[in-house]
Amino acid sequence: MASHDESSVSRKKSSDSVDEISTFNAENMQNNAKIISYSRTFMSIIGGVIAGILGFTGLTGFIFYFLVMAIMSVGLAAKAGFSAHPYFDSWNQILLDGFLGGLLSFVLFWTFAYDMVHIF
Repeated sequence: MASHDESSVSRKKSSDSVDEISTFNAENMQNNAKIISYSRTFMSIIGGVIAGILGFTGLTGFIFYFLVMAIMSVGLAAKAGFSAHPYFDSWNQILLDGFLGGLLSFVLFWTFAYDMVHIF
């Protein structure tokens, strides 16, 4: 009887290890990447408007952009529970995807808001 119990325990352990193998749904991962891209673009626009209203010029504005993107990265990591692998391929997707892509939107809205508030 003891050998039978041990064999059932070993079968149970092997079936548990199969359940622990993580699977990835490509469609969900693409959707998550798209959401990150949209979120970064949105925050770039909002950050640009805020930088323009506050009157940031030159390097100060770019530092503000990188600060906003760093806060956005921490917020996304917190939303993912500081565990990237169930939702993304790697940490680079959370931390760096769309980081420089939003820079053009930031500069556009930064200059627009600055011109509207401080020049006109």
